[in-house]
Amino acid sequence: MNIGILGTKIGMTQVFDSSGLAIPVTIIKAGPCKITQIKTPETDGYSSIQIGYYDVKSSVLNKAKLGHLKKSNSSPVKYLKEYKNTTLQSASLGTIISVSLFTIGDKVSITGKTTGKGFAGTIKKHNFTRGPMTHGSKNHREPGSIGMGTTPGRVYPGKKMAGRLGGKQRTVKNLPIIITNVENNLLVIKGAVPGKVGNLLSIKKS
Repeated sequence: MNIGILGTKIGMTQVFDSSGLAIPVTIIKAGPCKITQIKTPETDGYSSIQIGYYDVKSSVLNKAKLGHLKKSNSSPVKYLKEYKNTTLQSASLGTIISVSLFTIGDKVSITGKTTGKGFAGTIKKHNFTRGPMTHGSKNHREPGSIGMGTTPGRVYPGKKMAGRLGGKQRTVKNLPIIITNVENNLLVIKGAVPGKVGNLLSIKKS
């Protein structure tokens, strides 16, 4: 099945290969996830598989979500994720999806929300150069001019200015899997993935 898995970012460390080279890696606790819904072109107009992740108390969820999960005999889960364009031959409600879906050497694409850094200025957000710090200059970290005068008499759309930095969904592609640990539901992936520790991630084969 062309289907992914949900996981949680544990953190980063490094491992050493057979030649002694240090490889920066990210450790992810992935799954186990359960198939909670199967959509078909006959019933929904398209093919997709919905999976659930991260068990919680039933009191955390509303009745609508509990009723939806009851159809697949799933325990209460916090997160639901849908994967489209999947082959449905071997899929069935309640099937458990685990780290065994992946093997060492597979390349995966990981989607998550980047770390939010709040309101940032142009130097931090867009790498603008600061102004002079001496000789009476009062333009140190200001953005400077943002457009022309009478013509066109406005600021062009897309102008790089101060604003919120981070907190957006990003995907990093083609990251190789270094280690899999089925017993503890762990994936060790070369490189960095979006977000901070504890961030929800969607892992899918590239």
